[in-house]
This record gives sequence, structure tokens and C-alpha cells, in this order.
Amino acid sequence: MRMSQFRGLMEDEFGALRAGSLARDHVFSALDGQTVDEAIESGTDLRRIWRAVCDAYDVPPARR
Repeated sequence: MRMSQFRGLMEDEFGALRAGSLARDHVFSALDGQTVDEAIESGTDLRRIWRAVCDAYDVPPARR
């Protein structure tokens, strides 16, 4: 997954403002206690990050 695709999925699901806030502020236990932005910076696979976001926010399977 490319960064542009990941950001697009986040914005499509949560809206531009909320996606940015979620990426900066929400700490995910599935990402070892990191935010999305911290996980990206540490080199975590974007697919893993997207799955963690989907699981935490109950994103329907059709939009995962």
C-alpha cells in the first residue's frame, strides 16, 4: 500500500479533519501504543496500520 492510498482511505472513512486528528492523537494498542503518525514514522507497514484503525473503529469489511 502506498502512502497516498492509505491517506485516501483514512479521509474517505473519517473525513479530512477527523482523519488528521485521529492519526495524530489516537493511541492504538494494536500499534504497540503508538499513534498512526508515530507508527508510520517508525516504519510500520501501512496495511498493518490500516487494519488496526479498521478494527478499533469497526470499519465494515467492504471498506477495509
